[in-house]
Amino acid sequence: MNTAQPMPLPVYDHQRGAGPTLVFLHYWGGSARTWDLVVDHLPDRDVLTVDFRGWSRSSGLPGPYTLGQFADDTLAVIADAGVTDHVLVGHSMGGKVAQLVAATRPAGLRGIVLVGSGPAKPPAQITPEYQEALSHAYDSDESVAGARDHILTATRLPASIKARVTIDSRAGADAARTEWPLHGISEDITKLTSTVSVPALVIAGENDQVEPADVLRANLLPHLSQAEFTVIPSTGHLIPLEAPADLADAITAFAPAA
Repeated sequence: MNTAQPMPLPVYDHQRGAGPTLVFLHYWGGSARTWDLVVDHLPDRDVLTVDFRGWSRSSGLPGPYTLGQFADDTLAVIADAGVTDHVLVGHSMGGKVAQLVAATRPAGLRGIVLVGSGPAKPPAQITPEYQEALSHAYDSDESVAGARDHILTATRLPASIKARVTIDSRAGADAARTEWPLHGISEDITKLTSTVSVPALVIAGENDQVEPADVLRANLLPHLSQAEFTVIPSTGHLIPLEAPADLADAITAFAPAA
């Protein structure tokens, strides 16, 4: 007899409204509330926002904290919420998770929006030395501030949003904070991404230092059969916080309310 207990679900929020449901998946160091400013521009939409396992309100959940587990969790959350018609919106690490979810060809999936996404094929810059350095980016409030202000953003964030970034980046379980830089970021998922059969919108920040537009053109777009590509001017990597209105407009144009 199989006595294994099911994995507990990550914490999520469900704003009821017009479909298709927008399922928002956050970046490494983010949380469900990373999307608050974007959701504010989508007041009438049905929206799911998730705290990945090991992060924010889900920080106490057991691992593993792998991309594959995050994809399984996302499918479980969608089912738990009773969502049957949806679009995945993944940012950075969340974009790589969205590719894995879409590769399972779940019923009801209309499309995917990949925002500054981790590409299917890891770029050449992802060396072991780079990964080791990245794994320490969230070791302290000071290291988070340095990454936030000099690498992750190209615009000035309000003080309240800066504080939110610091709190969320430090709120992850230790194993969750190191899983992405040491493993997930270098995982080649090109074979799976190439099986995605729904339309995709890839969004880059003009001044993104983490996932530059040229990297997304070379390492992500060729592996998507139905992809549009757009660049949001002036923004860095934290597009949901730097340009929430522009991002909401792009999402709405790609996936209008029914």
